[in-house]
Amino acid sequence: MAAKKAKKPAAKKPAAKKPAAKKPAAKKPAAKKAAKKPAAKKPATKRKPNAAFMKPLTPSAALAAVIGANPQPRTEVTSKLWAYIKKNGLQDKVNKRNINADDKLKEVFGGKKTVSMFEMTKLVSKHLK
Repeated sequence: MAAKKAKKPAAKKPAAKKPAAKKPAAKKPAAKKAAKKPAAKKPATKRKPNAAFMKPLTPSAALAAVIGANPQPRTEVTSKLWAYIKKNGLQDKVNKRNINADDKLKEVFGGKKTVSMFEMTKLVSKHLK
C-alpha cells in the first residue's frame, strides 16, 4: 500500500478592496395601504358598574361635614366633593389640577393647604369605611 501524502491547504488570495461605501439612496415614500373596512359594530349595551365602587361606605366625621353623614358609594362621594369644590370656588385658578382647601377640606386633606386632584382621591379614601 502506498502512503497518501497529506495535502496542504491552498493559499488564500488577498481579498480585493471594496470601493468606499456610498450613502444609501433616499427612501421613496411607502405606498399607501388600502383603507380597512370598519369592523362590524356590536349592538350598544349598557356598562355594568363595578360592585366595589357601588358599595355604600360610611364617611368619617370630617368628610361628613362636607358631603353628608349617610353611607354613599365612592362614585357619589367624589361627585359631592367636586360639587362642594365648584360651589365654593376652591379649584386653583392658574393650575386647575390643584384644589385649595378651606377649613372643612383641610381636615379631610390631612392639614394640607393645596392638594392635586389625583392626590385628593387617595386622601379621601382614608376617610371612608
